[in-house]
Amino acid sequence: MIFPYRLVATDLDGTLLRSDHTVSARTRAALAAAQAAGAAHIVATGRSVAGTRHVLDSLGYTGLAVCGQGSQLYHAGERRLLTSVTLDRALAQRAVARLEEALGPLGVAVNRDGPDGEVVMDERYRIQASAAWFGEHADPGDQDRVEAAVDRGPLWAEPLIKLYLSHGELTDDELASAARNLVGSALEVVIAGAHLVELLPLGLTKATGLSLAARRLGLTGRDAIAFGDMPNDVPMLRWAAHGVAMAGAHPDLLAVADEVTSSNDDDGIAKILEPLLTAP
Repeated sequence: MIFPYRLVATDLDGTLLRSDHTVSARTRAALAAAQAAGAAHIVATGRSVAGTRHVLDSLGYTGLAVCGQGSQLYHAGERRLLTSVTLDRALAQRAVARLEEALGPLGVAVNRDGPDGEVVMDERYRIQASAAWFGEHADPGDQDRVEAAVDRGPLWAEPLIKLYLSHGELTDDELASAARNLVGSALEVVIAGAHLVELLPLGLTKATGLSLAARRLGLTGRDAIAFGDMPNDVPMLRWAAHGVAMAGAHPDLLAVADEVTSSNDDDGIAKILEPLLTAP
């Protein structure tokens, strides 16, 4: 048996993780078999190290992980942040001002740098995110406070790796499209999931983070198969020799995928890897 890839790159949410945030025994076995056949497994996620570490620990994952949309390279076995790319805070503030001038009030949150970097949000983001994530279960009193004064001082107090945006009326796709038109020449704009429109340093993607990780292993994109589900996975699938979209993936990702598999809840990764592992 000759497994045709030396690297398997997987997104986490909506891809490797099921809806209950676990990985099935079948998918675990398929990834273990790929590694036994000589392939490295690298997780590439939009989550920061702080938001990823507990998941990796629960999986017994000890390899390299690309976190924060490529901004952070983390060694899970050594529990060590290897590299980090920060977002220029002055540039981020100017971008927010430009966007609000054109689009009206935004909710803004930031992901601070470092292995324990916190997500800090202004009041408008907290309220809008709460409404989006919890629907009718959100605090009903929040809506009365949407127009309250927004103190963003704490957001810019420490180095950060990315910015999150929310808008009370625009969809994720509409907000991301408008942001690309307005500030896309200075910052990277991605959709990482539902209600997760993010601004990153220009040129920074999961593909750049994976390229750095792969280089440490003596590998390139030509050695890789990659799995994802959202627009932030587009550069990763283009970088890899073979890109696989999960069932139900965002249309932008389906447009660039070489293949579509079943969903994260239906062992989509395993269904692609297993025939490759058993081929003569």
